[in-house]
Amino acid sequence: MLSREQVLHVARLARLELTDEEIERMAAELSKVLDHMETIGELDLADVEPTSHVVAIENALRADEPRPCLPQDVALASAPDAASGGFRVPSPGPAPS
Repeated sequence: MLSREQVLHVARLARLELTDEEIERMAAELSKVLDHMETIGELDLADVEPTSHVVAIENALRADEPRPCLPQDVALASAPDAASGGFRVPSPGPAPS
């Protein structure tokens, strides 16, 4: 099990303030996480390809099909400052140096 000092070190890195009760609880919980990591480390994963998802996901986005545009007058109807058929926006300030 993690020591009190180790938990406080992790809490300091995460910028957390923990009560004595939380320190004890975190010591147990973090120890369990590390035990699981150790178990995973014992597995032979040489032939397992790295994955970014636990299930195969293919193109979860909708089809990119043309659709009618929003009419210009409707789009500009709620613009706070429309001009020349477009949205007027403030000029950018000077570039940061």
